[in-house]
Amino acid sequence: MKVVLFCGGLGMRLREYSETIPKPMVNIGQQPILWYLMKYYAHYGFTDFVLCLGYRGDAIKSFFLNYNECLTNDFVMSAGGEDIHLYNSDIQNWTITFVDTGQHTGIGQRLNAVRKHLDGEEYFLANYSDGLSDLPLDQYIEFFKKQNKIASFIGVHPHQSFHIIQADRDNLVTEIRRVDDSVRINGGFFIFRNELFDHMEEGEELLDGVFQRLFREKQLVTFPYDGFWKCMDTFKDKQQLDDMYSRGDTPWVVWE
Repeated sequence: MKVVLFCGGLGMRLREYSETIPKPMVNIGQQPILWYLMKYYAHYGFTDFVLCLGYRGDAIKSFFLNYNECLTNDFVMSAGGEDIHLYNSDIQNWTITFVDTGQHTGIGQRLNAVRKHLDGEEYFLANYSDGLSDLPLDQYIEFFKKQNKIASFIGVHPHQSFHIIQADRDNLVTEIRRVDDSVRINGGFFIFRNELFDHMEEGEELLDGVFQRLFREKQLVTFPYDGFWKCMDTFKDKQQLDDMYSRGDTPWVVWE
């Protein structure tokens, strides 16, 4: 299965970084969040990636074109640096397709833009490029295939605290309550059958368009997951992930 990663958004809620680099290139420790996500999929044997580029796609291309595996792996250097022997490799067996899908397009349009690169794939994986998890991907894929539906995403608990309110016609608040464990949100980590494209209309958004139609047709499922999941939406999220990394608390590093 190929892995489609949506890398083209502006990342406006992380403007401290995204004004100069795209959000997928924001580092956690020494590597960008995109690298961790791709390493996660590679750990489960999925090494054929399609990157949907947009804002500052050149930075993502440059990162991989100039990637030095010596910086992330043990190696032996001899002959004054002319001979390098790596003990491990990160990306040597990866295939990465870089596709410009537009500066201001939505997720649905980006997905449609890479459709030709998914020809012949019965299933494919897809994800945002700003979230990490220790999700057991093999179990999730098995679940999806048994469901025999067109699309799936993981359902996770929000990692921020919110209050839900209800109001009457006069805008008087009738209820206010904290979000509890009964609430789940879309955590990404999509699995799709290729026939998803037969249910998409030109210019349509994925969640507000295609998914609305799929759940009415009972073709959309979710995989409830209570393990580690966190997206890097804001500067505070970035700091929290950095703090976890500095403490050696990295549950998303499933390959170690």
